[in-house]
Amino acid sequence: MTNPISLLSMKNPWHLLATGFGSGLSPIIPGTMGTLASIPLYLLLVQLPLPAYLILVAVSCIVGIKICQVASDDMGVHDHGGIVWDEFAGFWITMSIVPLFNLPPTEWKWLLTGFVLFRFFDMVKPWPIGWLDKRVHGGLGIMLDDIVAGAMAGIVLFAVGKLAGWM
Repeated sequence: MTNPISLLSMKNPWHLLATGFGSGLSPIIPGTMGTLASIPLYLLLVQLPLPAYLILVAVSCIVGIKICQVASDDMGVHDHGGIVWDEFAGFWITMSIVPLFNLPPTEWKWLLTGFVLFRFFDMVKPWPIGWLDKRVHGGLGIMLDDIVAGAMAGIVLFAVGKLAGWM
């Protein structure tokens, strides 16, 4: 049986993006590696004015449907672990509270807490994330559970920031 990863080419821009610039090819915890790889891009994006940040995150979600669909089709596997563009977009959604509330974008407590919260929601998949993950297929399904996980993690990140007195 062919390894689905072997069907990808990093020369193909859809595959390169879907694998998070290769971070999803990690043999261990590819979703976590993809989320880690999204941090440098987040640190660039968060320097933009809030409307530009939000527009780029929305575009990454919309284009992500196509990115994930192409990679999934080419691999012949729905939502293979190596596809991590959804983690990029989900983490950026989680971290959108930073520019939204004009918080220090590089402060480690926001990055670490946002990372942990997003990974928690993405891995545990509490309702409605798990429900969506099982019922929505294709590129939209690959993206949608991480979009919702990112939104839920962002809400909890805001609450943690308020309760901890960070805001």
